[in-house]
Formats: sequence, structure tokens, C-alpha cells
Amino acid sequence: MEKKVLIAYYSWSNNTRKIAQYINESIDATVFEIEPKDTYTSNYNAVVDQAKKEIKEGFKPKLKTNLDSIDQYDIIFVGSPNWWSTIAPPVTTFLSEFNFSNKIIIPFVTHGGGGEANMIKDISTLCPGTTILDGFVAYGAGSGSVKNDVKQWLLNLKMI
Repeated sequence: MEKKVLIAYYSWSNNTRKIAQYINESIDATVFEIEPKDTYTSNYNAVVDQAKKEIKEGFKPKLKTNLDSIDQYDIIFVGSPNWWSTIAPPVTTFLSEFNFSNKIIIPFVTHGGGGEANMIKDISTLCPGTTILDGFVAYGAGSGSVKNDVKQWLLNLKMI
């Protein structure tokens, strides 16, 4: 039986979107962009302050659109920028709205220096009963070899 794959991601600066696109170029998947109903400002310092406050308060922003169900998917790639050592609040909202039990989650992370920090642990907490595979971590949009790095990561995971 062929596994159904979903790539769900939030991208503020397009870095995470690029990684999602590279994944999608290598595997047959449904792509879903997680978008907050109220978009974040494009001002870096203002969004940093807002994100810090939202994460501290456990705020889960409403999403512009959402999926009806994830039941048909076996494997779910979850992409997020690292905001204050965790996943961005829109990703928290998305992960909180579904039961991921018996699913495989494969995280991918973009960051400005913090690596994956607590993101994998926090995804695991939000999604009990899942199997979380090794994630992909890129500084910014990644280096010039990021497309090949994504492909190698997917090969290592036996996704291609």
C-alpha cells in the first residue's frame, strides 16, 4: 500500500516555503501552507516581539484555512521557522487541531542561529502517539547545496 504524504508548513520569510518546495519536488505529496488569519507584520523586530509574547502566553492564532481532516495521510512533514526555540504559533494551532496518533511526523526547520532547539520535543508533546523521524534543519534558506541536502535527507529516510 502506498503511503499518503502531506507537507504542512508555515513560512514567515519564505525560507521554510523553499524547503517545502524542495521536498515536494522529490516526493508525491499534498502541500498545505499554514497561514494565520491575521498575518504577521513584515517588520522583523516587531514580529520577533509579537512571537515572543504569543509563545510565552501559549497563544494559538486562528488560521485562514485548515484541512477538513488528516485521516487519509500516513506521513506528515511539518515545517516551521524556529521562533524563540520552538515552533511558530500558527504551527502550534495546526498541530493542536488534529489527532496525529499512529502518524509519522517528519519535521523540517529553518532558523537564524538557534537550530532545532525545543521544536522536536514540542511537536512530540502536541502530537502524542506519533512517530517522529529525523528532521531537516537549515540555517536561513540553507546554503547553495540545500536542494541536494534535502534530497539526501529524503534518501536517508527512504522517502525516495
